[in-house]
Amino acid sequence: MTSSLLKRGRLLGLVPYAFVAVPLAYMTLFVFGPLIQQVWMSFTDTRLMNPTAGDFIGLENYEDLFTDDQFYTSFRVTIVYTILTVILGVLVGTVSALALDRPFKGRALLRTIMLFGWAVPSVAATLVWLWIFNGPSGVASDITEALGLGRIPWLTSVDWALTSIMFVTIWQVSPFVMLVMMAALQSVPEEVREAARIDGADGLNVFRNVTLPCIMPTMQIVALLVAVWSIRRFEVIYLLTGGGPIGSTSTLVVQLRLTAFEDFELGLASAYGVVGLVLALAVAFVHFLFERRRALVMSK
Repeated sequence: MTSSLLKRGRLLGLVPYAFVAVPLAYMTLFVFGPLIQQVWMSFTDTRLMNPTAGDFIGLENYEDLFTDDQFYTSFRVTIVYTILTVILGVLVGTVSALALDRPFKGRALLRTIMLFGWAVPSVAATLVWLWIFNGPSGVASDITEALGLGRIPWLTSVDWALTSIMFVTIWQVSPFVMLVMMAALQSVPEEVREAARIDGADGLNVFRNVTLPCIMPTMQIVALLVAVWSIRRFEVIYLLTGGGPIGSTSTLVVQLRLTAFEDFELGLASAYGVVGLVLALAVAFVHFLFERRRALVMSK
């Protein structure tokens, strides 16, 4: 009887490891494995026409990368696109969450409408925006023409293409930010906010001194997620502009695709991917530093 109980106890003790083993196996097969293969490929001269015959060439792909003007253009576009998307996406989402935090008539309907950007499949939504931003016949140009601004070439102008893509991206990510921030706002003690109002604080001071400190950790995590998604975002940019005009919207991910499937250079394309990975890790590291600093301040 005792032996049976011991065996049963050992089996029960293995259950947590079994639950961990499944996602770990998935991550190994579909994330870590391909990632290691990509890093290795960046040190080879692998080409698309013969992907299994690449020879080790050391840092030549990175030398080619860092001497190519297109790389610096793509890197700059990625940085600008990511920073503005994070700032405006988190701002719009947070303001929307604050507006919907209080009960009012029609709030549920407005929440549903504002979730469309997140709920609609990305490719389908992008194709709709492609029609909206069509220069000769798009709805956006019809509106600007009616306002006396003329028909704007939203996706074919160097001045407007990146702005149009950022607008679509913000429309897609801000509903997610709104959902998360609404959940964060629910955790803010109403008693503390009410006490601040009783002490004479107006709405702005209550938000700045009570609400904002409570939701700031959540806001930082959301900003990190949006930043990583922006660095690796492909379908919106490629479907709207394909990286043009004249490379003005070609991010690292878009340039990776062009290098791999139009220039057939998988090794060089992998180097683009490694740079994007390092950039995403750098963003995560900055977030870690902010969290560590906040923890040290709170512990004092």
